[in-house]
Amino acid sequence: MDNNLQDIDKNKRSLWSKFNKTINRDKYLYIMSLPGLIMLVMFSYIPMYGIIIAFKRYNPGVGIMGSQWVGFYYFESFLNDIYAWRAFRNTFLLGLYGLFWGFPLPIILALLLNEVRVSWFKRSIQTITYLPYFISVVIIVGLMKELLSPVTGIINNELVRIGILDKPINFFAEAKWFRTLYIGSDIWAGTGFGAIIYLAALSGINPELYEAAIIDGATRWQRIWYISIPGILPTATILFILSVGGIVGAGSVQKVLLMYSSQTYETADVISTYVYRMGIENINYSYATAVGLLMSVIGFVFTLVTNYISRTLSDTSLW
Repeated sequence: MDNNLQDIDKNKRSLWSKFNKTINRDKYLYIMSLPGLIMLVMFSYIPMYGIIIAFKRYNPGVGIMGSQWVGFYYFESFLNDIYAWRAFRNTFLLGLYGLFWGFPLPIILALLLNEVRVSWFKRSIQTITYLPYFISVVIIVGLMKELLSPVTGIINNELVRIGILDKPINFFAEAKWFRTLYIGSDIWAGTGFGAIIYLAALSGINPELYEAAIIDGATRWQRIWYISIPGILPTATILFILSVGGIVGAGSVQKVLLMYSSQTYETADVISTYVYRMGIENINYSYATAVGLLMSVIGFVFTLVTNYISRTLSDTSLW
């Protein structure tokens, strides 16, 4: 018994000694990380205290703790609201379509750029494709409205001139066009920037693998299929898991607010805008918090399930 206690005590002293050595060795790195850690705690963890509002009839006059406890009342109200289900459907479809169309394109672009041997041409294409990512959402939506205007829009006028359309279409006033415009503009703005990650992964592949494949007579497509794609597959898997978790986020709420109107609510009203209207415009903070919390839980569940499937089918997962 005494020997066991002595062994435990020795192990504790050994662990404490290793901990102290690690702290002393990397103390400057830990000091440099303190500002980021403090910001993370202040803006990501401390505000989580406000989640309690979802379970209370919040009254700013008496504060969070003084407000009446109502349990799952606001969650039930959300699930019984027909407009809430419309918002959830639109959110899910926008996220799903965005994942289906937007996720593969950066991979394809990165694979194509990786095969370009003319350096100035490759750099030019990279710059042209990732530059839209840095354009403000307000400017992007403004450009879309100008180009697609039924009166002065260049695209509308050209489509009519060449006979594709009989008359100009007011794209921003028709609900059926909202998803196409939203996802198309997301692809235009994000494909080039997303390809940077995959280009970085491709640069980490051993060049000797390509040289050996060329000696063995592999064609360019075979080198892409058997070397390039397997080389970036772990990176693509991690990004896919994170993307699935963000399906219920429906991207930028600012962009939706700039693009939608009462005429396009049928396809454009998403959870983020629904929460905005209920929480800010209708001053129902408890209801908005409950909806936001529910969506966060759903997104977390999506991430867990996707991560489990990935871990089961391959060796790549978030944890």
